[in-house]
Amino acid sequence: MKFTAQQIADILEGDIVGNPNEEVSKLSKIEEGEKGSLTFLSNPKYNHYLYTTNSSVAIVNKTFIPEKEISTTLIKVENAYKSFSKLLEFYNEVKNNKVGIEQPNFIAESSKKGANLYVGAFSYIGENVVIGENVKIYPNTFIGDNATIGDNTVIFSGVKIYSETVIGNNCKIHSGAIIGSDGFGFAPDENGEYKAIPQIGNVVIEDNVDIGSACTIDRATMGSTIIRKGVKLDNQIQVAHNVEIGKNTVIASQTGIAGSTKIGQNCMIGGQVGISGHIKIGNNVKILAQAGISKSIKDNEMVNGTPAFKVQDFNKSYVYFKNLPKIISKVNNLEKELKTQKSAINE
Repeated sequence: MKFTAQQIADILEGDIVGNPNEEVSKLSKIEEGEKGSLTFLSNPKYNHYLYTTNSSVAIVNKTFIPEKEISTTLIKVENAYKSFSKLLEFYNEVKNNKVGIEQPNFIAESSKKGANLYVGAFSYIGENVVIGENVKIYPNTFIGDNATIGDNTVIFSGVKIYSETVIGNNCKIHSGAIIGSDGFGFAPDENGEYKAIPQIGNVVIEDNVDIGSACTIDRATMGSTIIRKGVKLDNQIQVAHNVEIGKNTVIASQTGIAGSTKIGQNCMIGGQVGISGHIKIGNNVKILAQAGISKSIKDNEMVNGTPAFKVQDFNKSYVYFKNLPKIISKVNNLEKELKTQKSAINE
């Protein structure tokens, strides 16, 4: 896929300095640029690379003034970093703009499909599934009965969406994610054997949610497990039954959230965090990586440690913990001195 400098400038509303017909077909870092590639420069620390790069086209700020001759065609914009990000989004849209239904697959006749649908090969779409417009469903995807998928949502290969799941508009669900599997509900009988409690709820994912690869979101025992608007989940996250995650909360990889816990809006949760069940985490909370959360947290707090407590207190405690060998050594020396003094007095 090739683009000319002029086509790129039109997309970014930029000004060309150089050859408007220069063609590019790939992207590169400015220090690794080669012929036929497009790069960008936003950090002045990298200015010197612009004079040696082999990239055919470079996006730069309008304020950039070259100190010597440049062979690369420039596209001058207000903000090079934002413009390059915009171009990446455009490139991604073009690259992933697949339409049509590949074979073989199974699509139930009772399902409803919106315009511009793409369904990759070896996919399964169950009874009474409702799919919106411009949806992309990549190969080897399973969508169970009575599921709903909103407009402009992308479901990458190998995703498993169980029955009754509701997914909103403009969502992205990456490969290997499993949505709507049974919650971890078991009860012991009189013989001490565990029997499964039927999980009859569902999962509701609102608009603009991103779900990383290999995430698991369990259906509710009753009611719904809810992922609110704008939530971003990294890879390999476990969300248990009846959990609710508030809008615009972001969670890093390998975090596990136990059943019926409620997480507020605009929270930031680091990697490998463990969160107990049936607790409430307030709005704007920050939880540092590898923390263990065993009780509810109020709004606007930042916590760390296991069990977690306020990060300021954690940092002070860590200083003492780090110096514990020295402190013990001093205590031992003091004990020896006291024993020596007592022996001298007794003599």
